[in-house]
Amino acid sequence: MLFTVSRIARPTAVPVSKVVQARNMATLKEIQQRLKSVQNIEKITKSMKMIASTKVTKAQRGMEAARVYGEASNSLFTNAETKTAEEGKALYIASSSDRGLCGGIHSSVSKATRRAVAEQPEAQIVVLGDKPKAQLGRVLRKNIALTFNQIGKDTPTFEEASSIVDLVKSSEIEFDTANIVYNKFNSVVSYEANILPVYSESSFKASPNFAIYEIEDDVLANLQEFAFANTLYWAMVEGHAAEMCAKRAAMENATKNAGEMIQKLTMTFNRGRQAVITNELIDIITGASAL
Repeated sequence: MLFTVSRIARPTAVPVSKVVQARNMATLKEIQQRLKSVQNIEKITKSMKMIASTKVTKAQRGMEAARVYGEASNSLFTNAETKTAEEGKALYIASSSDRGLCGGIHSSVSKATRRAVAEQPEAQIVVLGDKPKAQLGRVLRKNIALTFNQIGKDTPTFEEASSIVDLVKSSEIEFDTANIVYNKFNSVVSYEANILPVYSESSFKASPNFAIYEIEDDVLANLQEFAFANTLYWAMVEGHAAEMCAKRAAMENATKNAGEMIQKLTMTFNRGRQAVITNELIDIITGASAL
C-alpha cells in the first residue's frame, strides 16, 4: 500500500539580528538626514547672527544722533507745557518693521497699541511695517487708516520719516495728538514699548507758555511738521536698534540650540551604528561557531 507524503512549504525563518539590523539601518538613515538639516540650519543662523552683529553698531550710532535731535524738538512742547485736550482726537502710529526672527519686537508694539486704543476706541491707527499690520488687523481692523511697508531693511533715514508725515498730512487724518508707539532701546538685551506724543498746531497754540516763543502762523505749520517728522525719525531709529539687538540675540540662541541638537543626534547616531556593528559581529561569530 502506497502512501503519498505531501510536503508543506514553510516560510524561511529570518534571524532576529537581521530584523534588528534592518530596523537600525533605517533609523540611522533618518538620524543622518536630520543631522544634516540641523547642521544647515546652524550655518544659516550663524550667518544671520554675524549680519545682525554688524548692523547693531551702525544702528546704535544712528540712534544716538536721532535721540539728540528728538529730545531737542520735544523740549519745545515740554517748555510750552503742551497737554492733550480731554476731548481731543488721538492718532496712534505703531512703528515697527516687515521682518521677523527678532523675538517679541513686533508683539511689544502691537500690545502697547491695543492697550492705548482700548482707552480711546475711536482713535485711528497708522501702522509702519507688515508684521504689526497683521497683528493689529485681527483686532483693530476698523481703526487702521494707513499702512506702510518696505521698512526695516536698513537704518531708517529722516527722508523716510518726512515722506510718511507728508502722506499722513495729505490723507487728511484729523488729530490733536499723534502718539508714536515704538520700542525704546534700553540696552543690547533690553527694550520696552514707549509712546512719544506729537501735538497738532491748535494744541500747541493753546499751550500756557506758547506766547514766549512769538511764533508766526506761517512758521508754526512748518515747525509742527518738522517736529512731527523729527520725533517719528527718532522712534523709527531707536526701534530699529532694538530690533537688531533682539535679532542678534535670537540668532545666537538658535545657533546654540542647533549645536546642542547636533551633539545629541551625533551621539544617538554613533550609538545606533555601534549597535549594528555589534549585531553583525555576533552573527559572524555565531556562524563560525556553528561550522
